[in-house]
Amino acid sequence: MTEVDTASVAWVLVSTALIWIMIPGIGLFYSGMTKRKSALSMLWLSFMAMAVTSVQWFLIGYSLTFSMSGSRFIGDLAHIASINVLDGPALGSLTIPDIVFCIFQLMFAATSTTIVTGAVCERGRMWPITVFTFVWCTLVYNFVACWIWSPNGWAYTLGALDYAGGTPVHMIAGASALAYSLLLGQRPPVTQIEQSRPHNVGNIFLGTVLSWFGWFGFNGGSGLVIGSRAALACVVTNLAACTGGFTWCMLDYFLTKPRYKFTVFGFCMGSMAGLVCITPGSGYVSAPSSLVFGIGGSTCVYFGRKIKTLLKIDDAFDIFAQHGIGGFVGCLLTGIFAQKYIPALDQVTIAGGWLDGNWIQMSYQLALTGAAFVWSFVMTLIILFIMNKIPGLALRASEEAISEGIDYDQFNEYTHDYIEYQRDLYITQPTSVNSFMTVTPVDNIDNENVVQKQNEIKMVKINTIPTIQEAW
Repeated sequence: MTEVDTASVAWVLVSTALIWIMIPGIGLFYSGMTKRKSALSMLWLSFMAMAVTSVQWFLIGYSLTFSMSGSRFIGDLAHIASINVLDGPALGSLTIPDIVFCIFQLMFAATSTTIVTGAVCERGRMWPITVFTFVWCTLVYNFVACWIWSPNGWAYTLGALDYAGGTPVHMIAGASALAYSLLLGQRPPVTQIEQSRPHNVGNIFLGTVLSWFGWFGFNGGSGLVIGSRAALACVVTNLAACTGGFTWCMLDYFLTKPRYKFTVFGFCMGSMAGLVCITPGSGYVSAPSSLVFGIGGSTCVYFGRKIKTLLKIDDAFDIFAQHGIGGFVGCLLTGIFAQKYIPALDQVTIAGGWLDGNWIQMSYQLALTGAAFVWSFVMTLIILFIMNKIPGLALRASEEAISEGIDYDQFNEYTHDYIEYQRDLYITQPTSVNSFMTVTPVDNIDNENVVQKQNEIKMVKINTIPTIQEAW
């Protein structure tokens, strides 16, 4: 039985709940960015990723990541099925029970898997991604998290710094999403307007709000102690998000056409980039330094989106740019701006970064990020290649299913009832009572016949057409 600091336990449990909020927030963010006919799948995947990861974490995940008897590369099964995980001291703090640390760390694993699931946007089947989530968490996430967060991990003993998951959460998720998008292939071609405009900016806004809100627990709780350092982590998190959103809006304002226009979507993307970038350094850097993280992270992600175009990979949500590049930039900036006086607030000793004259720190950061990227990208390709050869686990949906929409094919449910595949919504213009009227469809589902349907005129009796209110 450990001597418990009840205030810190309460803060870590509150942080756990805050991070949980981020997971459906990511689902809403993705759902708003996709087309309406596939929006529900993104919401479902956020919950399914949480469910599968929770079971995996209980059975083997926590033991593989944090068992003290493991190797420098991966843990063992000493805590299989959470055996002996209760009131003993946690790895990161002698005043936090092991069970509290266990559920707190589960939220990081679930966040990482949820980010990866966005790669199946509009063309991936749901059953294979569910199986993939369990396997990926075991062979990718548990390994990389063990390297940097377990006291036995090689990156931890080397001296690499990652406070809250720039590498084991964001960077590996971005790299794996890139590999998944590569194997899934391109979505069917659509018009430029359809491809560039999200279907529901309100969902993107709400998803950003929930993610930003949860990030205070994501970064603020990672020290496992309630105190000045936790407060500073919250301050730098908020500053990086604000400067990231502002920077993205300015880039949009001056560089995109039509010029001198702001977008809510741009601010949401920029603030998320700032949040991702500050994550690895949030417990090591000062408030002024966080401004560099926000500006630098947002700028690198903004221009990093071009990589998918150069590679001709259909990364629908820019997951690699947002999380892969954002996490990488954050880890490198941590090697520059980390200062040892900040973790000393919690009696934690580090050598610091370049600001403290520790010039070798950048090589440690590059070793961690390089190994994590190669491991996650290659292992994901191997996992998916094998799965795609197994009957019933084909990754890509049929072309008919993609045309109809993943929601119709995989769920037979919809985020908006009026967009059912069998139903069109029409604007009606009656010519006279009880006479025939002209009806022009305005919401069409079949992308291959959009132009044809938009020009089609149907003649129907007025008494057979529902009112607009009924249709909605």
